[in-house]
Amino acid sequence: MTHDTAVLKAREIANRVLAPSAGQNDKAGRFSTEAVESLGESGLLGLLLPVDLGGLGLGPRTFAVVTETLAEADASVAMVYLMHILGTATISAARPGAAQALAPVLQQIGAGRHLSTLAFSEPGSRSHFWAPISRAYRNGDGVRISAKKSWVTSAGHAQSYVVSALAPEGAGPTDSTLYLLGVDTPGLSVAGPWDGLGLRANASAPIALDDCTVPSGFQLTDDGAGFSVMLNVVLPLFNLGMAAVALGLCRAAVAGTASHLKSTKFEHLGESLGESLPTLRAQLAAMQIDTDGLSARIDDLIEHLEKPRETTTLLVLESKAAAGDTAISVTSAAMRICGGAAFSKHLSIERLFRDAHAGAVMAPTGDVLREFIGRALLGMPLF
Repeated sequence: MTHDTAVLKAREIANRVLAPSAGQNDKAGRFSTEAVESLGESGLLGLLLPVDLGGLGLGPRTFAVVTETLAEADASVAMVYLMHILGTATISAARPGAAQALAPVLQQIGAGRHLSTLAFSEPGSRSHFWAPISRAYRNGDGVRISAKKSWVTSAGHAQSYVVSALAPEGAGPTDSTLYLLGVDTPGLSVAGPWDGLGLRANASAPIALDDCTVPSGFQLTDDGAGFSVMLNVVLPLFNLGMAAVALGLCRAAVAGTASHLKSTKFEHLGESLGESLPTLRAQLAAMQIDTDGLSARIDDLIEHLEKPRETTTLLVLESKAAAGDTAISVTSAAMRICGGAAFSKHLSIERLFRDAHAGAVMAPTGDVLREFIGRALLGMPLF
């Protein structure tokens, strides 16, 4: 499958499956199993998997455009897709010793029958997602883990969870190891409901691991090597994906605002809002400028990921921080321009506004990223 074909499939799913139900799923906080099934049938769940494993063998550019396309219709589904792709990338990068045990999982992903996700964040380390408090303990050839994980997208719906824990002999917060736990692992459970302000339909609930046993074949990284995978595999794709989600929200906000300005009229003047109020036209123009600026930033990041160079890490850090600010700014402007129609929830603008704010506080938050950026500019170590 080519880049263009993958994007066309994503657009078809967005229009046929996501857009008609996004508002109701948001209101009810309902996870869209239909969306996941459609993404699986299309082959998009295996986007980054090599072709010999049944995947599409595509790269970050296609991943970004597909994610943006989904987010323009429903950011909750886009987040489910993003976290699945991160899980898939982490499983694919597993140590050689796990290849035999993981092969069936990768084949199921390639066949579109397996949804994965990440379970990194913990209440004790909060937005420092790379620093688990939980620890793995030796258990014969494998380990056992007890942990409380927060903000787990697709909780209760994913077939597997990529879980972090301190290595058995880990001495510091970055001495972590990554493991893969199937949904049927004894002791693994969804630990609470999800009722968020934004991204309400992505089932981002906490999960609990109660003395879960993980066989050695499902240890994804060498002991203590989880931190490196988090930074070098997960973080670049996550920040790119989050920027793409933000771009999709911005595009939807611009389109929704323009539609409102064209279709809503001052009946006594015989003119639309857009025709009557140049100040609103100017604000719409500013929204478009910011949206195009974010698009250019994402293109630049993709080029750096495809051909890494000295400034790549800095652009990875900047991308999510800038995208979060842009999405909040653009959707906030849309709320102001659309006025009572937006605040009374007669438009989808209000959902976009909430989703933009939810994305901005996902770890690593903008504040954490700015700390890293400042350290990088001063030549200080990030950790």
